[in-house]
Amino acid sequence: MTRKTLILLVLLTLVWGLNWPVMKVGVSGLPGHPEPFPPLTFRAISMGLGLPVLWAVLRLMRVPLTCPRSEWPEVVKLALPNMILWHAVVIVAVQSLSSGRAAILAYTMPVFSLMWGVAYGERPAARQLLGVGAAGLGVALLLSHEVSKLTGAPTAALTMLMAAAMWALGTHWLRRSRTQMPLLALVLWMSVLTWVVMAALATGLERDRWSTIPSHVMFSIAYNALGVFAFAHAAWFYLARHLPPVASSISVMMIPVLGTFSGAMLLGELLHWQDYAAVMLMVIAIAAVLSRRAASN
Repeated sequence: MTRKTLILLVLLTLVWGLNWPVMKVGVSGLPGHPEPFPPLTFRAISMGLGLPVLWAVLRLMRVPLTCPRSEWPEVVKLALPNMILWHAVVIVAVQSLSSGRAAILAYTMPVFSLMWGVAYGERPAARQLLGVGAAGLGVALLLSHEVSKLTGAPTAALTMLMAAAMWALGTHWLRRSRTQMPLLALVLWMSVLTWVVMAALATGLERDRWSTIPSHVMFSIAYNALGVFAFAHAAWFYLARHLPPVASSISVMMIPVLGTFSGAMLLGELLHWQDYAAVMLMVIAIAAVLSRRAASN
C-alpha cells in the first residue's frame, strides 16, 4: 500500500460513500417530500456532464486517448459488467431501498470476488478468508433489521446482489486484460460506451416522464458528474489494476459504512447496534486483507 494508493482509497471512500444518500435524494426526493425522478435519465445526464470533464483532465495529463478498432471488443467486454450493468441496476434499485442498505448489498462484492477467484483457480490466503468472512458478517449484521423491508422489495435486493456479482467478475477480467491501451483511456471509452447505453435506455423507457429538473436533483447530478464519473471510476480502476482482486475490493468496504451513517444523518434513516458492530468488522476486514502477508499472496 503506497501513499498514492492510500490517498486514492480515502478520497474514493468519501466520494462513493456520500454518494449513496446523494443518489437516493436525486431519484427519490428529499425526506418527507418524495419526488421521484427517472433513474436512467438521472444516470445519463450525470455521465453526459462528467465525461467532458474526464476527457479534459486526461488531455491535460497527456494520456493517449486513441481507441484502435482492434481494442473495441475488449472495451465492450470490460464495460458490460464493470459499468453498464452496474450503473443501470444500482440507480433503479436504489429507489426501492434505503440508501445505506443499498450500499451494503452492493458491497457484498468482495464475497463474490473471492468466489470468482476460486473459480479462476486462485487459492485465497487465510487472512483473505478472514477478511471476507468479517466483511460478510458485517453485511449480515447491517441487513438484520432490513429483512422486512427487503421482503417488500425482493426484486431490488436480488438485482443489487446480481450487480455486485457482475462487478466482482469485471474486476477479475480487468486484471487479466491484455489490452495495450492506457488504463485511463480504457476508463474513458468504457464510460462513453456506458453513456450511450444509458442515454438510449432513458430515451426509450423514460421519455414520457421527462420534466423540469428540480434543484435538489441538479445538485445530485452535479455531484455524480464531477465526483463519480470524472474522478471515482478512474481511481477505482487504477486500484483494481494495481492491487490483488480481494484486496482492491475489500479495501473500499468502508464505503457502505459511510453510506449507512451519512444516510442516517442526511435522510433520517434509523441505525441500530448492528451498524456500530459492523464498523468494527469492516475495519478488521480491511486490516486482514491489506496486511503485508496477505498482499504478498
